[in-house]
Amino acid sequence: MTEKVTPSPVGKLTAVKGMNDLLPPDSATVEWFEAKVRDLMSRFAYRNIRTPIVERTPLFVRGLGEVTDIVEKEMYCFEDRLNGDPLTLRPEATAGVVRAALEHSLLYDGGKRLYYMGPMFRHERPQKGRYRQFDQIGAEALGFPGAEVDAELILMATALWAEIGLTDVRLELNSLGQPPERLAHRQALIAYFEQHADVLDEDARRRLYSNPLRILDTKNPQMQGLVNAAPQLLDFLGEASLSHFNSLKTILEANNVAYTVNPRLVRGMDYYNLTVFEFTTDRLGSQGTVCAGGRYDYLFEQLGGKSTPAVGWALGVDRVLELAKTAGLNGTGAPLDAYAIVTEASAMPLVLSTLQSLRAAGISVQMHTSSLEGMGSMKSQFKRADASGARYALVFGPDEIAAKQVTIKPLRDAAVAQTSQALADLATWAPTLQSTV
Repeated sequence: MTEKVTPSPVGKLTAVKGMNDLLPPDSATVEWFEAKVRDLMSRFAYRNIRTPIVERTPLFVRGLGEVTDIVEKEMYCFEDRLNGDPLTLRPEATAGVVRAALEHSLLYDGGKRLYYMGPMFRHERPQKGRYRQFDQIGAEALGFPGAEVDAELILMATALWAEIGLTDVRLELNSLGQPPERLAHRQALIAYFEQHADVLDEDARRRLYSNPLRILDTKNPQMQGLVNAAPQLLDFLGEASLSHFNSLKTILEANNVAYTVNPRLVRGMDYYNLTVFEFTTDRLGSQGTVCAGGRYDYLFEQLGGKSTPAVGWALGVDRVLELAKTAGLNGTGAPLDAYAIVTEASAMPLVLSTLQSLRAAGISVQMHTSSLEGMGSMKSQFKRADASGARYALVFGPDEIAAKQVTIKPLRDAAVAQTSQALADLATWAPTLQSTV
């Protein structure tokens, strides 16, 4: 039986709190950033993957870990009305990427370098740089065990900061070792925190025996002294784990990438092992992490596949662009090439045909349109042309139409002379315009 949906009362509808609209001109900045990322991914030979926004809830419970903030507090979960399946709006993308790789046998012919862009969802208190719907961009290298691939991903992120002009970003590294090493460290942590049980907050007490490593990631300032004095995982690493970590550091040093080893860096998901890292800044207050990731060699097994090495990172688009804004960087989309000024509605068929030839030649053109009062005066149209940001105005006035010409008037450079061009040959002007971009 289909559940009856009661209509909402008539009134103004608004977006869900923490799920924001992206409007021009801000959308142009996002497109500019995404274009930079696509170009960079191509140069590093990473290929695009797109996974569903909705996944089955067990994917995230098994992949991220039951005793994590995301699974316990932040996921948007619901039941499919048609078949009762438990579903979740994806809170992150790595688990979905691994699920897709397993489902489609993506690694049958060797490792894959992948990247994604898209919205994620977490139910938490909305604040600047942290929203309930937020865009992430991520890179995942599946099937590669070596520290050189960890380094490749870090070098890629470092190159991205240089591409968009960010300088105030720091890299922090740590190694979480392998399961036996973490088990020995876990036992030492439990013993240590048991001795200081009176200092533990509610979350720490709840995680003491289920996931004590996550206590190290506490944001409670009253526990920082206790956490800083806790046993360090680096002291429990074996020869292979240390060799992997040292190889990574050697490659970064050879490429002049500055870093700090942070022994308290653990990340928020259970699937990480060996390398973990964060790029952080002081410019965004408490939301200081702009990009983070690490190695997750056991996630494929957790999701029902064979043991497969993997490493990746994700960045929050909102945070990166907010950081760019605080640094005085404002990327925008490509400028509009031309604005068509049309004085007579009867000329529209000819004008549209002409503009189509320009667009086919790669020129971006905005066409002036009529209102209830008509086409508007030449003066008002020039004001709109100037406000559009176009570099040229294309004037289709009565004299021009009669002479089968168009007047080309520069709007941004007074040193460039106004010219006329035959309508039939206007497309030949396109290469000239492109050469001035």
